[in-house]
Amino acid sequence: MLLAVLGAMLLTSGCKSLFPSSSNTVASRWQSYSNVASAFNQITPYETDVQDLKALGFDPAVSANVRIMTYVELLPIFMPNSGIQKKDLPGPVRDFIDAHEGGKAYAIDLQNVQSRRYGHLLLDIFDFKRKTHTTGWKFRGLILIENDTVVYKLCSGEPDISTYEKHVRPLGPLQELDSVFFHVVGSIH
Repeated sequence: MLLAVLGAMLLTSGCKSLFPSSSNTVASRWQSYSNVASAFNQITPYETDVQDLKALGFDPAVSANVRIMTYVELLPIFMPNSGIQKKDLPGPVRDFIDAHEGGKAYAIDLQNVQSRRYGHLLLDIFDFKRKTHTTGWKFRGLILIENDTVVYKLCSGEPDISTYEKHVRPLGPLQELDSVFFHVVGSIH
């Protein structure tokens, strides 16, 4: 019965459509890495103010996934260990940290990542061999603001993600039996 259902599924649709896929997209107004990077590059420290940020789309009140941070949350980012002292930081960052409550920071964390499995459908279903292709982009930005003016900005990301992953389990679903076997044998002793 199961084989008949699988056979009917294969005949009525392409094998490719039967593979699982996943998508991890963060809601934002930007549809690509280049769009958000272009907007971020228009920010000029000591010239761009909060109203300009709103016009560019970096407004936590209306833009999804733009988070407001305090100086306390920035300490582990800029000084993750005791080897980095405050004197090692760029001047605007030091001033921002010293101002304590006098400033705010915007953290932008955007991504659009899709994973698609491909290969031999039956080997994938029975967990013998799974191949996955992941594509998309990720963008992270940080904007420090004092007196409603940007004093520092920093960004990083992955403009073009394309990774291939392959998991091979020669025993397929039976591969898990080795851990069950050792667990049972271990509990007997």
